Amino acid sequence: MTDTTTASHAASAHTTAHATTADAGSSQDNREIRWGIVGTGRIARRFAQGLAYVPHARLAALWSRRAQPAQAFADEFGGTVCDSFDALLASGIDALYIATVQDSHADYAIAALQAGLHVLCEKPATINRAQLERVLAVSRASQRLFMEAMKPPFYPLYRKLRAQLAAEPIGEVGLVRAGCSVPGVPDDHPSLSFEHAGGALLDIGIYEMFLAVDWLGAPRDVQTFGRLGPSGVDTFASLNSQHERGISQLFCGLDLHGKGDALLMAKGGHVTIHEPWWNPSRATIRYADGRVVELDEPFEGGGLNYETAHFCELIRAGRLESPLMPHDTSLQMIAMADAARAALGLKFAGE
Repeated sequence: MTDTTTASHAASAHTTAHATTADAGSSQDNREIRWGIVGTGRIARRFAQGLAYVPHARLAALWSRRAQPAQAFADEFGGTVCDSFDALLASGIDALYIATVQDSHADYAIAALQAGLHVLCEKPATINRAQLERVLAVSRASQRLFMEAMKPPFYPLYRKLRAQLAAEPIGEVGLVRAGCSVPGVPDDHPSLSFEHAGGALLDIGIYEMFLAVDWLGAPRDVQTFGRLGPSGVDTFASLNSQHERGISQLFCGLDLHGKGDALLMAKGGHVTIHEPWWNPSRATIRYADGRVVELDEPFEGGGLNYETAHFCELIRAGRLESPLMPHDTSLQMIAMADAARAALGLKFAGE
């Protein structure tokens, strides 16, 4: 008979702040981090909602190309509406969250870093590796923190899973399988925009690429099949990749309905991170000896608050790079995306 163990834990924002402090190497510095946001769309709203769960942090200023939505955003979440991006950079904020369409990420990040701000940039950090290398060079030159806002590794479930596998290993993970496909995206959505560097690989697949790199290391060979839609961006892609320590099987799409769980396989067992794995709250570990461990870790604040709390602690600690979401991980992820797009013949303007 299989023994089942259930480990549950409802993490509070206070607990989260202390958990990320250890990773950041922070002192007991509790100075307030003043945030600015560029962009006021759906992901910006989630970020602002999450700030309420982050101790000693507040939204101080924001800017969007559209004045009316920006003012409505400020009325709901606080902060001063700036009349230009340059005014936002000069508004006295400590850190900038970039929540715009991805073709603008590199330019906004470079300008903010050169202005002396720390930058948390929504995924994908840039549309290709060459852009990301330029951003990271400016980060180093300006001595300011830059991190891609890849949320999964900061969730309580993901951290608990890492701890469980360290305490009771299943062995080295040799296969990562993950994917998600979401049909019915409106034709005018940025995800389908060639001009804004949309497509399934950069919009959805970048999550799966993170999971593969995080558990298997750098990609060595990326084989890709897929298709381009009427707008010229990829609407479905399937990747089979060789990494330093194993193989990943990934898919992403904007025209089919697909499951959103993830599988990690090793000699001593396997893990299912239940859907949606990128907002993880449940996982099942099945050991080769028959044991089953269920992890149940609810999250608060929409989930973006965990990466934000970590980022704030990095600032207070004077760190220029996250140990949980390091620059090499971002570089390896975007290298996978570059290889996959090349296989599909997808090049954006200026590449």
